[in-house]
Amino acid sequence: MKINEVPQDDVPDYSEGIKKGNYALDDKGKYVMVPSKGWVVDEMINRMAYDEYKVKEEEARKAVLAGQKSPLAYYMELRQMTPEILGKTAGIAAFRVKRHLRPEIFARLKPSVLGAYANALAITTEELITVPKNPRER
Repeated sequence: MKINEVPQDDVPDYSEGIKKGNYALDDKGKYVMVPSKGWVVDEMINRMAYDEYKVKEEEARKAVLAGQKSPLAYYMELRQMTPEILGKTAGIAAFRVKRHLRPEIFARLKPSVLGAYANALAITTEELITVPKNPRER
């Protein structure tokens, strides 16, 4: 894409008016950073990804409230973490994180383990052991 081809669509997006940088070729064939107001296609893709994320978050919340998963599953989804990422962040083996997604196992966790998870998820231990009844409560 050349400098004059960088999209300048005036679309409402997640950047809230902050221009985005795109790489484009200048007249000498070198890549340079060119500011852009946005691109309709980019906005559509971001909106689709965000909507899918919100659906997964709500499914996790409902599974916790139904007793199918532990609150850890909800907060992992909220932070877009996998058991491997959370495990590395909390210093807990990924296979243990997967076990802790079961409500009956999670209910017996020691305060030190809950604290490690809470710290890794940037929430309090009290928040970790519950989920919002209403998705808008966060």
